[in-house]
Amino acid sequence: MAVNQEFEYIVIGLGGLGAGAAYWLARRAGKSVLGLEQFALGHDKGASEDHSRIIRLSYDKKIYAELAAHSYAAWREVGDELGRPLLIKSGGLDLFPEGGLVSPAGHMAGMRGLGIPFEELSADAVMRRFPQFRLDEGTVAIYQEQSGIAPAHACTQAHFTLARSHGATLLDNTPVTSISARPDGMEVVTPQATYRCRKLVVAADAWTNQVLAPLGVRLPLTWTQEQVTYYGAPDLRQFQPDRFPVWIWYDNPCFYGLPVHGEERGVKVAQDLGGQEVTPETRTFEPDQKTLARVEGFIRRHLPTAFGPEVVTKTCMYTLPPDRDFVIDTLPEYPEVSLALGAGHGYKFASIIGKILSEFAIDGETLCNVADFAVDRPLLTMANPPRAFEEYLEKNREPVYGG
Repeated sequence: MAVNQEFEYIVIGLGGLGAGAAYWLARRAGKSVLGLEQFALGHDKGASEDHSRIIRLSYDKKIYAELAAHSYAAWREVGDELGRPLLIKSGGLDLFPEGGLVSPAGHMAGMRGLGIPFEELSADAVMRRFPQFRLDEGTVAIYQEQSGIAPAHACTQAHFTLARSHGATLLDNTPVTSISARPDGMEVVTPQATYRCRKLVVAADAWTNQVLAPLGVRLPLTWTQEQVTYYGAPDLRQFQPDRFPVWIWYDNPCFYGLPVHGEERGVKVAQDLGGQEVTPETRTFEPDQKTLARVEGFIRRHLPTAFGPEVVTKTCMYTLPPDRDFVIDTLPEYPEVSLALGAGHGYKFASIIGKILSEFAIDGETLCNVADFAVDRPLLTMANPPRAFEEYLEKNREPVYGG
């Protein structure tokens, strides 16, 4: 017979966002916090694995730029408690090819509006400062010095370590089979035990609909299988964080990359939204060869000295609302349940989103502006909403980068 156990707060899903929620809850509630993960802690089946993610202040939407400032502050707090800083500053480049899909005007206006310093650079100026790049005339770049690396594996492990130090119980290999509302909170059933809590946090990413199904909640989500590749550049020294920035190429296809970091000794490059549609049940861990070809074509043209043997290609999943914006909210019909989705670009915000989720659970509100991330925003209530990223998925049918 399952054993009932009582907690004030339960977190379902201990990937990047859930680990953050468990930590921030435990800072205030200690032993009253339980975290449940269906796989092993730090698993590679979701979206939070690997060693590095881009963190930045450069956004064309004010709400993200504002939240990014809070994100830096949250990571600093975690690092202070851990006893060492977590973020690695490298500077960051946003690159906008002439005639490309995205204009730099929105990013520059967003940063000016918030007083965030940046530099606008020509292609020649970028190549003088960072000779690793080969850019066509007419390419416009934005350089922001605070950009850098959020070391995902280390950050998640820090959340685990500190949450436990505050008394939280974190259980892995513990899938949730059902949740239900009770007069005094929520009941969570697993194969091992039945748990009860006053407030429930759902950070289950690709499995969000599965977890929320007993409450009659289903979001219009798309899942894609994505990948990142590390290349063994002939001279890795020129791609260290003190010599080479994180960067994003704003066009369709959209590419991004990071300096050398982590145990895979290579330059990390990927196509954003380069993968095929899957489900959590049908995804594989096999690299997509067409995506590899597009990434290789881009590197050969724009980062030729980064190209080298493929060290490793890692896969992950994106879980995408139709507008590709976050979901950070409490359920209107079940205010004792809060949830978050990172929409395939949320890791850099993992700690601040975790803090917001803890505030929803403990205080019933947050001071951070997350109004645009409501779970009942009009697009999420439509049966077949238009997908803002449709043209990116269409581009994936082209095997070679021709930009």
